[in-house]
Amino acid sequence: MHFITVSTPDTDSARAFYVTGLGWEPLMDVPGEILFFQVAPGVTLGLFDAVKFAADLNSTDVTGPAGLTLSYNVPSPDEVDRVLKTASRAGAEIVKPGQYAAFGGYHGHFRDPGGLLWEVAHNPSWSIGPDGHVRLGPPES
Repeated sequence: MHFITVSTPDTDSARAFYVTGLGWEPLMDVPGEILFFQVAPGVTLGLFDAVKFAADLNSTDVTGPAGLTLSYNVPSPDEVDRVLKTASRAGAEIVKPGQYAAFGGYHGHFRDPGGLLWEVAHNPSWSIGPDGHVRLGPPES
């Protein structure tokens, strides 16, 4: 997967949240249409104006994603709380404050102004090896 594209009801609000509020640098910004951000090596998040998204799909049903969470892993529980606080100041709704989780880490959730749900997590069992493969479990010694 290289692109994750979601519709957003207001690209100006998305820009204010991600660029001004979170400090993300867009790869491309077409006002009133779409914003692109690199979110991982080789992976881009596109926030596409909902009306233009529908036109592009020749559809009128472009309701927001349901049952979808984008996750952002950080190095510590304190960083989870810092990211949640930054997101809240930028206009996010905190859905779940930072807390210890059943998976052995620490996480919380926020919803961006367009309705996209994010998890911010510190997961000590999650790592990326030198070959780029994700490991779920203790790091190899």
